[in-house]
Parts: sequence; structure tokens; C-alpha cells
Amino acid sequence: MSGKIYAGERVRRLRELRGLSQAALAAAVDLSPSYLNQIENNQRPLSAAAVIRLSAHFGVEPTHFADDRDLRLASELREVLGDPLFADDAALPSSIRDSVRASPHVAEQFIRLYRAYRTLSEEFRSLREAVGGDAAGQEAAPFPYDEVRDFFQEQRNHFEALDYAAEALAEREGFSASSMLEDLTRYLSLRHGVTVGVGPDLAREGVLWRYDPDRRHLAFSESAPRESRSFFLGHQIALLDHLPEIQDQVRRASLSSAEARAIARTGLANYFAGALVMPYRRFLSEAQRLRYDIERLQNVFATSFEQICHRLSTMQRPGLPGVPFHFARLDIAGNISKRSSATRFRFARFGGACPLWNVHQAFAQPGRTLVQLARTPDGVTYLCIARTVTASAGAYLSRPREAAVWLGCEVAHADQLVYAAGINLRDADTAMPIGSSCKVCDRDDCRHRAFPPIGRGLRIDGRERHVVPYSVAAPADGRPV
Repeated sequence: MSGKIYAGERVRRLRELRGLSQAALAAAVDLSPSYLNQIENNQRPLSAAAVIRLSAHFGVEPTHFADDRDLRLASELREVLGDPLFADDAALPSSIRDSVRASPHVAEQFIRLYRAYRTLSEEFRSLREAVGGDAAGQEAAPFPYDEVRDFFQEQRNHFEALDYAAEALAEREGFSASSMLEDLTRYLSLRHGVTVGVGPDLAREGVLWRYDPDRRHLAFSESAPRESRSFFLGHQIALLDHLPEIQDQVRRASLSSAEARAIARTGLANYFAGALVMPYRRFLSEAQRLRYDIERLQNVFATSFEQICHRLSTMQRPGLPGVPFHFARLDIAGNISKRSSATRFRFARFGGACPLWNVHQAFAQPGRTLVQLARTPDGVTYLCIARTVTASAGAYLSRPREAAVWLGCEVAHADQLVYAAGINLRDADTAMPIGSSCKVCDRDDCRHRAFPPIGRGLRIDGRERHVVPYSVAAPADGRPV
């Protein structure tokens, strides 16, 4: 962690949950009562020593007090307040930061309330459209998916209990990367009496796999590649062996709808499958040995490019972390269908993705791995790679599904990656200035801007025209966002 950390509300909540007075906590962690009082009122930042003592006393990770969560919350709150519902009373970026710092729990609840409002609004518009009303121009949003993505994001896309369980199973049964499909097929047969085969009609129906619990039979589409079949088997093993643990994780997520809970169950089963096919310690060891070369890791674990990228974004086991990555999968229109982040990079919830991400260029150079040094408005530099991935359609007249994956890490970790070869990581001038999306990016000089930033006024002058489409007014408080 770096920079000043103000975490008064988090310290106070932990203290109150344990039933401690300020004086009792101060004595327990060897801090002066006055200093602890100032910490809880956000008048003083947490020192490194205070973070260590408090995390040890409460049994939480030091990152519990980090500013990363506040940055994510501030970014999301700013997007929410950009809704026309609040247009007459736009909050200053500094006031948003102060609000989140003072009470992150209240900010989280406000965002949750807003999402519930959006969901109900969409349902109302859909109903009005169904009975003949005018709902033209309204874009439906997959709110259950967003809710589950937030849940995974809050866990940094790492579920320790499932990860350990998958690793223990792989080691106990001696599953081998070279024969993973056969090993998992044999395990399902011996442990659960499940047979595995190919369903000749599944491809025509657009089905990748189907499990029949009555017959205890798992059928694959004939077009499903070998690495996908191993993953499907791992998914089924998760549901047969660890459904109670998965259900417990879902319950603790406090998701608001049956759809979201079902999506979360599927996501956690998929997580287990990835951890089973690529066991944590074995995978981390190979990733470090091969300098995170994705194609070489594909050969070692007999998996796809996308599977390797997604697994790399989950490697944050406490005490044995890998390089923290952010990961996304996009289609050619820029829609993000999968995303996760263990870095400070935050994906925007609303609006399109920044056009300067190199992932958009990948579609013009299919199959080629592109490398980019990029810097976000908060001054953080990332090393990002992108490449297209194509899923076979299974037939000549069907349309294959083409997407591109985007993987990045902060430049502080980039020297561990083979993709840093030949790049001057210390030359900040060569980094591409990117953002998450136009509506939450405050770069005044970006000629690629499609929308003005939320909460910033426009300067309209008919006497001149700049290369930047929008001349944006400075924040009212004079400070950068």
C-alpha cells in the first residue's frame, strides 16, 4: 500500500463489532487514545505500523484498510451521480471522495439502492412496452450479471476455500495436465457414476454441454474442443462435490434476486473448474518460471488462451499471491462480457470502453498478441496485452464467436512478464493515455473523446474549434479528480 490511508469508518466498524471502547482498542494495539480518535474521525491517516497492528488484532488482511476500495466506490458513486436523475445537483469529485472516505458503508448502500431503482425502472419500461406503450430508446441492462460481477470484484476474483478444495482434489487424485480430460472422466465415473459422451444434436441446438441428472450422463457438443470439455467436467464436479460450499458463498453474497444467485452459483462452479484444471501452486510456479508467457502456459496445462488469462486474474491467495492482473473479454462492438480486476484499474459500469485500449486493435490483427504501455488519469501505468480468441461455430453455415481478451498489470510488476521485453518501463512519455470510459475520464486533451465527463461543464465558444470535440471546464474546486 502506498499514499495516505484514511480508514476511520472501517476501524470504527471493526471496533464496534468486537464491543471495544476506543481506550480498550488503543491499549490493545499500542496506540495513543487521541491518535486512535483522530484515525476514526479521518483527521489522521493510518501509519504503516498502525495498519499492521490493527490487521493483526482484528485478523484481517492489511488491504482491508487500503484506499483501493475507496477508489472503486468513488468511481462507481460518481457514475451513479451522473444519472440525469441527479443532473440538477451534480456532486464535485472532491465531495464524492470525502463522502466515501467518511462512510464507505453508506456509499455502498446508496449504490445498491440506485441499482434496485434502475432494475425496477427497466422492469416498468419493459412492461409498458409489452402492453403497447412507448419505451423506444431504452437500453435494457443485465443487472443480475452486474450484481454478481460486483460480488466477484469485492473478493478480488479469488475464493480461497474453493481454490484450496480444487487443488487438494487434483493432488489427491493425481490429475495430470496431459490427460486431464481422461482423468476427470474417470473420476466422475468412479465417484459419482456419471457417464460422459458426445451429443450429436447439441451443436445444432446451440448447446455446448448438457447434464441429465436422472441418467447421470454428461453430453458434450461435438464441436466443443478438448480444453473446453475438461472445463465442463470440472464444473460438474464442483456441483456434485462442493455444492454446499458454493451455496454458502452465494448466501453470504446477499444477492437480491434468484437470477443473480443462479449466475453466482454458475460462476463459482466455473471458478472451481479453472482451479481444478490449473491448480494454484503448480500454476503459479509455472507462470513464474515461464515469466507469465501465456502461450507456453497453454502448452503446459493444455488449456485455451482465454482460460490462462482468466486464471491469471484469480491468483491472489493470501500469503502466496501472483502478479495482480485485470482481465476483460470484449466483442468487436466493445461490449464487455467478462471482467475482473485485482489491480487499481476499474472498469466503468455504464457507457462504452475507452477506444485507446489496445484490445480494440486486436480485431484488425487476429491471432497476434499486442502489447501496450498505458497510463490512466490517476497516474498509474499498466502493461497490457490483448489478443483475439475464436470459438468454433461447429459448422460452415454457422457464425463463429470472435472476441478479444485484455490482460494488464501495474508497471511495478511488469518486469516479471515476458511481454515487457524491449519496452522501457520507466519512460512515462511512451505510455498511452487511456481511461475506463469517456464519461468517467477527466482528460481534457483527448481527441478520441465521445462524451463529456460526468459532472464537468462545457465551455462553448463559437469563435474557434479545437481538435478535442468538447472543451471541458475545470472542476469547481480547482483540484484534479
